[in-house]
Amino acid sequence: MELVYTIKRSPKRKQLTITVERDRSVVVHAPESTSEEKIRAIVESKRQWIYEKTRHAQKYALPHPPGKELVNGESALYLGRQYQIEVVQNDLGEVRFEQRFFIPARFAGDRKQVLREWYVARAKEKILPRAKKIAKDLGVEFNNAKIVDNRFRWGSCTTKDNINFNWRLIKAPMYVVDYVIVHELAHLLEANHTPRFWNIVRAQTTKMEKAKQWLLEHGQILEEEI
Repeated sequence: MELVYTIKRSPKRKQLTITVERDRSVVVHAPESTSEEKIRAIVESKRQWIYEKTRHAQKYALPHPPGKELVNGESALYLGRQYQIEVVQNDLGEVRFEQRFFIPARFAGDRKQVLREWYVARAKEKILPRAKKIAKDLGVEFNNAKIVDNRFRWGSCTTKDNINFNWRLIKAPMYVVDYVIVHELAHLLEANHTPRFWNIVRAQTTKMEKAKQWLLEHGQILEEEI
């Protein structure tokens, strides 16, 4: 069976890496000078690994399930816990969180959008400063950090040393958020998922295995619309 993959070349990249995205697509990140033949040979040598990754039943489940209706009695996830939603008849101009979500009734047609905006704002408020602190602890520097809407990744580190985090991470427990931050920052020290890479991550987050398991079991919930 022929392996289908996309090649992304970069003049700044020194090593070839292969990633399997959450939609099961295979992407080869290669230095600009790497030949098609060499890429084909490396991909072929990783055939079994790719096969196992693309058939991972939980991690690569269909993204963005329908989600919940934002009505009284429902709940929404924030930092690993479910909080009740209460639709209120008042003049609130935005979502308010006080151990439950208060959503103004006047946003009847846009409740999911306003809650999503609230999540994005909290992600910027909590994740980005945390990334700066962890980078300092690791002794690395990045150019820019952003909260993004990425359908198939929790985080990414670019060849220009920019780091991106999926806003949906704010729904996960903080130890999971920290794990994803450390994972991406560790790529500034080690591009590939080598033993050295995992040693760096493990040294910075004692709950690495627990965080990986949480994402494995609950990743699909994070990917719900809300």
